[in-house]
Amino acid sequence: MRMVDLIHQKKLGNALSEEEIGFMIRGFTEGDIPDYQMAAFCMAVFFKGMEDREIASLTSAMARSGDLLDLSGISGKVVDKHSTGGVGDKTTLIVAPLVAAAGVPVAKMSGRGLGNTGGTIDKLQAIEGFQVELTIPQFIHQVNNIQLALAGQTGNLAPADKKMYALRDVTDTVNSIPLIASSVMSKKIASGADGIVLDVKVGSGAFMKSIGEAKRLAEQMVAIGKNLGRETVALITDMNQPLGYEIGNANEVKEAIDVLRGRNVEDLRTLSITLAAHMTVIAGRFSNTDQACEELERILDSGLAFDAFLRFVKAQGGDAGMVENPRLLPQARYHRAIIAPKAGYIQAMDTDKIGLAAMMSGAGRKKKEDSIDYAAGITLNKKLGDWVDQNEPLCVLHSNAEHVPDAEKALQEAFTVSAEAVPKTQLIYDVVTSAKR
Repeated sequence: MRMVDLIHQKKLGNALSEEEIGFMIRGFTEGDIPDYQMAAFCMAVFFKGMEDREIASLTSAMARSGDLLDLSGISGKVVDKHSTGGVGDKTTLIVAPLVAAAGVPVAKMSGRGLGNTGGTIDKLQAIEGFQVELTIPQFIHQVNNIQLALAGQTGNLAPADKKMYALRDVTDTVNSIPLIASSVMSKKIASGADGIVLDVKVGSGAFMKSIGEAKRLAEQMVAIGKNLGRETVALITDMNQPLGYEIGNANEVKEAIDVLRGRNVEDLRTLSITLAAHMTVIAGRFSNTDQACEELERILDSGLAFDAFLRFVKAQGGDAGMVENPRLLPQARYHRAIIAPKAGYIQAMDTDKIGLAAMMSGAGRKKKEDSIDYAAGITLNKKLGDWVDQNEPLCVLHSNAEHVPDAEKALQEAFTVSAEAVPKTQLIYDVVTSAKR
């Protein structure tokens, strides 16, 4: 078997067998297949696509290229949740303790963030002392003890995916649905969960800009889950504006705590409950999502989810005082209001620009090795459809630098104000299950 023959077959649009895909991924991971050949294969996939069976084989081979977590020592059905990424997306901080408080084990491996803000791990490390490095026995013991553990991804989780993504990034083959789907799902399969709930973002602050693209990606990932024996559900959700009002690591932790304590940040609360509902239904805790949403609202309002979050932070060494009094979380020295140039309704937000401004303030990373300023970020004063008066603040930029001119300029350009009223945006566009394919 030769890699050049596999490239040729895919260039012609022919399907590869499980054995051929396994050979390719093993050889690439071990260094026997050079980068230029894998780059050629990715380009062929970009133009010719892959069949569902092929994509499942590719996902499985990438998952098996490194460590496979064995979560059989956890009592109960473990369900994982993954978001394709957005601005202000802090749902895991609410969903994980909410699901745990409902009696469903949550064992989540999470990575660090690149781009507008940190990943979930970075957000949690805004809490002083929070430890993300857990051994597998510690991880499993904590889930069995308090129903929730969240740790940094092991360095050997789906290494083939890491190598492939680095090539895709420099060969303009990132935007390929078979390659995106297999990349996301390989890490989820390797993480050992029995079921997976996916939050596929769409809009100006998401990788997928159209609902059609987002639905194709969602359907592909659900098909992979089905083919690999993992019950999978995907929600297609709006990212034409940031989720909630806070962007930035400590800011997002504070807002998540507010929701766990009963504050109704409408879009954030609704989406968190909906994601949690699908997780608990997959786990068998509730029979349908209507029942699940009703019970989860009760759990959230009762304070049980907040108690679960507090136990979780304490178990991983975090300062409980920062959870009980979020004003103790890192605070920026400077706060710059971005004001509206005229009165009107917020017609549109360039959410990508808002995320870029957050990164420039220090809240995110341009490169993996960059450090994060946990206090930096943005607080929105207005959302889509809201009225704003002339010279009223649209948002506030938080930074430890007195002036961040590029971030300020990006924020000034990010808001479109119109004299005409704008309808509220839809939050959840669709739910994709294996039954709907």
